[in-house]
Amino acid sequence: MLPPETLARAPKVLHALRMQGWMLVTAESCTGGLIAAALTSVAGSSDVFDRGFVTYSNCAKTQMLGVAHELIVRHGAVSEHVARAMAEGALANSSAQIAISVTGIAGPGGGSAKKPVGLVWFAWAIAGATTAVSHVFPGDRAAVRAACVDIAFNLLCAAAQRDI
Repeated sequence: MLPPETLARAPKVLHALRMQGWMLVTAESCTGGLIAAALTSVAGSSDVFDRGFVTYSNCAKTQMLGVAHELIVRHGAVSEHVARAMAEGALANSSAQIAISVTGIAGPGGGSAKKPVGLVWFAWAIAGATTAVSHVFPGDRAAVRAACVDIAFNLLCAAAQRDI
């Protein structure tokens, strides 16, 4: 469940994308579709939201988004490389003009010294340009996932405003 303040930001994100005339596609792993759910909870979002891919498993990332299995083996599912490939694959497999992807370790287990619990990679792709950033979030699984939605909303708004 997302906090009400996060859900309240969804219309602003949709408005920013709408002003660009952009359709959005999401490629979500650790968030399990929370970004898509938050955006589609807003009536009329279908003019901005094209589709969402929930690619929780590595197999789904490969089958649905075309992420190379070798890329996952070499860098891990939680990596800049895979986040970029997810965003690019989502864009290529949709009618959208902007894609956002998220892949991370929400916890409570699964972390390591190199990739701690709370590490999340985000990537967004617009017309052949892909950018990625990472964050390490504190808190439990629910807090990490909610923080991911907030960051995704920030990134989408910033991308839309830069392109105006």
